[in-house]
Amino acid sequence: MDKPQSGLSFKMMSLMFKFRDLIRPRGNILREVGLKPGDRVLDFGCGPGGYIPATARLIGKSGEIYALDINPQAIESVRKLATKKKLGNVETIVSDCATGLTGATMDAVLLYDVLHHLKKLDDVLSELYRVLKPEGVLSVTDHHLTEAEIAARITGTGRFRLLPESKRVYNFSKV
Repeated sequence: MDKPQSGLSFKMMSLMFKFRDLIRPRGNILREVGLKPGDRVLDFGCGPGGYIPATARLIGKSGEIYALDINPQAIESVRKLATKKKLGNVETIVSDCATGLTGATMDAVLLYDVLHHLKKLDDVLSELYRVLKPEGVLSVTDHHLTEAEIAARITGTGRFRLLPESKRVYNFSKV
C-alpha cells in the first residue's frame, strides 16, 4: 500500500471489522500463534485495532504491543481503543515499512489481512525478519490470497519457512 485509504473507506472497513469480530472472535485466531504472557508483538498493518484487545489479554500487562499502520486514522483508532480499554502496553507507529524497533526483539509479528496490499514486500519482509527474535513467529492470514500464494510470497525471499499448519493462520519461522 503506497498511501492510506480515504476517511470514508477506513470508516466502512472499521464497521465491517466490528461485525467480523463478533462473528469470529480474534482470540481464537491468536491462540494459533502461541502468544504467552510477557511476549512482545508487532501488529503490522493494525488497521482500527481489531486484534489489539485479544492480543493484550494473551500477553498480559507484562507484554508489549506495537501497532503499526500507514494510516494515521488507524493509529488514532488504536490509541482511543487502548485508552478506552486501559491498555498501557500499546505503542503506535505510523509507517509503511520501517518500524524503528530494535532488532531481534519481537516474539511475534502479525501480518493480518494486509499482505495483498504490500507494494514493497521484500522491504517489509526484511524489516520483519530484522525485528523478530531468532525463535519468533511471523503469523500471516489474508482472505484475498490462497494458501499457496501466501506461502510463496513469504518463503520466496528465503528468510522464512512455513511451520506446520494451523486452522486459520499461517505461521512462519526465521530460516
